[in-house]
Amino acid sequence: MSQLDALNRQFAKYDQVEKAHTYRLAESEADEFDEDYEIATLDFGRFLHGDANEKAGFAAAFGAALHGIGFAVLTGHGVDERLYDDIAEGVVDLFTSTPLEEKMRFRAARFGSVAQGYFPIEETSEIHPDLVEGWVWCRRAFDMPQKRDAPFRAEEFWPRAEYEPRFRRLTLAHEALFKPIAQAMLQGLGCDPHLLDEKLTETNFGLRLNYYPPMSEEQDRSGAGRLLGHEDVDLFTILPATRVDGLQVWNHRSGKWVRMKAPPGSIIINTGDYMQRISNDHFPSTTHRVGKPTDGSHRETPRVSFPIAVYVWENELLEVLPGLGEPKYPPVKAIAFHTRSTSKFYGDDYAVDED
Repeated sequence: MSQLDALNRQFAKYDQVEKAHTYRLAESEADEFDEDYEIATLDFGRFLHGDANEKAGFAAAFGAALHGIGFAVLTGHGVDERLYDDIAEGVVDLFTSTPLEEKMRFRAARFGSVAQGYFPIEETSEIHPDLVEGWVWCRRAFDMPQKRDAPFRAEEFWPRAEYEPRFRRLTLAHEALFKPIAQAMLQGLGCDPHLLDEKLTETNFGLRLNYYPPMSEEQDRSGAGRLLGHEDVDLFTILPATRVDGLQVWNHRSGKWVRMKAPPGSIIINTGDYMQRISNDHFPSTTHRVGKPTDGSHRETPRVSFPIAVYVWENELLEVLPGLGEPKYPPVKAIAFHTRSTSKFYGDDYAVDED
């Protein structure tokens, strides 16, 4: 079986939560799409600014959406859409104006739990030739509150120092949402909404910038995917709605793919492996991928996205939250859990044992 025909079950030994379904990593003409399913779009302003009843109503709807498919779309989150427009332009500038040899100075490597740095096209992982360039920065790459052993130096992380304050604006805007989003999730589970407040105070995150260049005729024919099917290894991911579509979400109830449709300025939320683990499987870590846009623009138009993955620090314990039944999973340190899971992308030597 070629890489293009690879199935997720070939890599099941790396999974740290239950993932029983089978799917092809790249988009295929044989795939079925659930055109009638609509991922819930919810007004987060009800939770941010509402009274107790409005908060409870939002949390119930949010929890139902995440339990059902692991994804929801939020409006009313308070982040100015103009920031997203500026960041999208910044992503294009970063990838198209930085020479490859300069990008390769920042070639991705593991730091703590997370592979941080630049990923060349077709080298996002070892298991599939994705047609995307990626770049990941975690908290240490930003001049923002955190523990440091030395003064912050932007040039250690960025090809040009002026990129750091530009993209820091996005991390700060989204960091303000980390705890409210988690609180709404926990309330939707029937847990104390503030159980994760301390762990999410100045926590680690991964800002990933993705640049999908226009596809050549050969790439278009090859069957390679823009981004392989995968599940996120985090608590949850915040993804501003993209200008160019292509995000596809696995509906584990129907066994079909759902095309994501999110209004401009909204944010897409999905739960990851950390959250599936601590929610005792109540919130699934849902498979998703990036395929060709429905309008066929992939031969002429680039696509950009800039998700932020929300983590806890490496030494934190991931353990099933109280009140969610008999735990299906034992406690595990985040660094062991994370690196064992992502070894399927980066090789077996990526994994770190618990101290």
